[in-house]
Amino acid sequence: MISRLQALVQASTRDMNRSFLSALGLVALADLRVIQYRTALTGSASFLDTFLLAPGLHRQQAAAELNNAEYPAVGAMTTGYIFRVENQATVSWLLDIGRTAQLTTVEVLPPSASSQGVFPSVPYLAGVALTAAVFSKLVAIEDWWALGALSVLMLARLLNVIIIKRRTKLGWKGYREKEDTRGDLIILLSQDRWVRLRGYVNDLKIVTSGCWLADMSPLDILAVNLGTILTYISPALSSNATTTGNVLICGLLLASAALIGICNTITKDLNMFGRTVRVVGRKEYDRRLTLAHELIEETGRDDWAIGLGMITPPKGKEGGVVVAM
Repeated sequence: MISRLQALVQASTRDMNRSFLSALGLVALADLRVIQYRTALTGSASFLDTFLLAPGLHRQQAAAELNNAEYPAVGAMTTGYIFRVENQATVSWLLDIGRTAQLTTVEVLPPSASSQGVFPSVPYLAGVALTAAVFSKLVAIEDWWALGALSVLMLARLLNVIIIKRRTKLGWKGYREKEDTRGDLIILLSQDRWVRLRGYVNDLKIVTSGCWLADMSPLDILAVNLGTILTYISPALSSNATTTGNVLICGLLLASAALIGICNTITKDLNMFGRTVRVVGRKEYDRRLTLAHELIEETGRDDWAIGLGMITPPKGKEGGVVVAM
């Protein structure tokens, strides 16, 4: 009787362990956005990203949704034209650096002056090295099920990287102006966040106009769907792995997510098609009216402010009368 009870307890323990290990495998399916944000910050993807695994890796293509469907209005203070920022990655970054009731001044640097910095590379390379270490450990303990689960995740990541690289091609960016023509844009974001974007006009067009991620072709959609299926297969494989193998994979995913998060946090600039977009200053205003007056006086024209609805012209006159906000 006692031996039978012990057998039942052991069987129950095994079932609980199996359920726990299966739950560990499901970590890969968590919808975290660290990889999406990394894609938007860098403007593309690298083949080295294949070794940087984190929960939500199968959702990398959703990076184009990080702008929350916001396409803010823009006024060109040098020409008076009004348009919108169409690049989703740029909008996402502007929303992140913008502050309510503050004018954030941002500079777009040309390729010759662009750089991604050294500090973000440290956690990035640490994540790559961690994946290599876990891969080697699984080979050493001959846990082939866990190794298969890890390999499947890496393949899914690789497929998404390839599609991102295919979609981030420099396409139409409007008419090319003279190389030395400077631009000065005012961007109105939600929650009364204001951004002043300055730089050469051609560089401004590259980071604001046209598309960032091109629409996926049927082949691209097939590859992304395959990557998603592979991600869901991984937990099934890991359920047959050893406790050590499962813990290693789960620890890798969580640690990599933390490292990518750190990398995103210390990456202050946006990199887009070889250009670097960088914050160079902030100034707080008590009301939007004050901001409008100041910029109109500086630029010597108010047509952009009228077009953005920051001021309204008096009836029958060309000049502008501000609307208090």
